[in-house]
Amino acid sequence: MKQIKGPALFLAQFAGDEAPFNSLETIVEWAASIGYKGVQIPTWDGRIFDLEKAASSKSYCDEVIATCAKYGVEVTELSTHLQGQLVACHPAYDTLFNGFAPEKAHDSYEAKEKWATEQLMMAAKASGYMGLTAHVTFPGALLWHTVYPWPQRPAGLVEEGFKELARRWRPILDAFDEVGCDVCYEIHPGEDLHDGASFERFLKAVDNHPRANILYDPSHLILQGMDYVDFIHIYHERIKMFHVKDAELNCDGRSGVYGGYQDWIDRPGRFRSLGDGQVDFKAIFSALTQHDFDGWAVVEWECCMKHPEDGAREGAEFVNEHIIRPSEYSFDDFAGGGSDEDLNKKLIGIK
Repeated sequence: MKQIKGPALFLAQFAGDEAPFNSLETIVEWAASIGYKGVQIPTWDGRIFDLEKAASSKSYCDEVIATCAKYGVEVTELSTHLQGQLVACHPAYDTLFNGFAPEKAHDSYEAKEKWATEQLMMAAKASGYMGLTAHVTFPGALLWHTVYPWPQRPAGLVEEGFKELARRWRPILDAFDEVGCDVCYEIHPGEDLHDGASFERFLKAVDNHPRANILYDPSHLILQGMDYVDFIHIYHERIKMFHVKDAELNCDGRSGVYGGYQDWIDRPGRFRSLGDGQVDFKAIFSALTQHDFDGWAVVEWECCMKHPEDGAREGAEFVNEHIIRPSEYSFDDFAGGGSDEDLNKKLIGIK
């Protein structure tokens, strides 16, 4: 069994205009100071990363790696969550997603798709230059507005939706394949890939593409009422990334999974800082270790109560407490269970 690497921190929720969060070097120095050994870098935030430059300059990529290494920190993965969302942007959400796209692509879902696809292609090149083996993104959504089947979905609609989603993503998957990097879709409500069943539909539509994989985040599964540990046992071969994020689901007689349009603080299902929610991380780290997960435990802080800096500091400690150092021998080796062919034959009645 392999030991999970970590702790690492997803920087998206921390990048800002004030020091130490306004440059790659200072934010990495801060992350290292509170115990992090890796960082996952959002590629849409120019304050800490220039994706266009990274796609065209290996020397820039080497500088990014060197800046992190200066503080004993590795780059674990790059992220294109916002860009990936726009690879498949349904017209119903076009205006809402303007903030994810440059001004030239505002109010045109076709322009958003074109820009987003170019961004993902650049991310593939950058990942290759940086020697990264996994990349995280959102798949986007063409069918989410039909997630609850009322009015009744027309026959063939879901199949057509996944066929189109696959058409858009296959060239991107091929580009990542060329540089030896997995594309890890974050399974997430609001995306067409929001649970195991929908991921299976996509995988079938892309002919089981070897680079179509999963970022496992239990917070998005518990809020759907899913068995988030069994998910690991089912899909462990495709789980190549791990977001360590807590959540809680407290349904009552007033509202449940859908949340009644309430703010996060009032929803029955809400994200929490690590250790403050209901996710059984001992079971999760055990299951991932059992299945030889060969990646990083990346803290993604999202909480409707706690201050982010407190959540980040506590998160590093939390991951360190949960990483399992695999045993190098069986606990019952003392009983002398060595191999003896003659004895084995005797025990099963062979003379």
